[in-house]
Amino acid sequence: MSAQHPARGLHLIADLADGAPGVLADPARVEAVLRAAATAARVQVVGHNLHHFGPQQGVTGVALLAESHISIHTWPEEGVAAVDIFVCGLHADAWAALAVIERDLGMGRTMAQAIPRLGAR
Repeated sequence: MSAQHPARGLHLIADLADGAPGVLADPARVEAVLRAAATAARVQVVGHNLHHFGPQQGVTGVALLAESHISIHTWPEEGVAAVDIFVCGLHADAWAALAVIERDLGMGRTMAQAIPRLGAR
């Protein structure tokens, strides 16, 4: 980022592994994790949407934020989840959101990439 256009947002892309299938297939748990992650990130939730693919199958969920979004896609049969956290603003903390997701889903390993973004303050 140039000095003229400093990064104002952070976009985390993470793959989480070694999770328990029962947790990753539970839509109520995934929704609770999205809410807790938003609280940890100090962002304002403006809506949620979840889709459960059926018993013992994955969940796709998104928290729409005033500051952007947090999404989770789970594959219980593989014990993995893909997470996308994009937050803007001086007080938003994407890393805190990711830490809550890791902890509350009980994931064993995480690989994350951070991308600075030009989102509004």
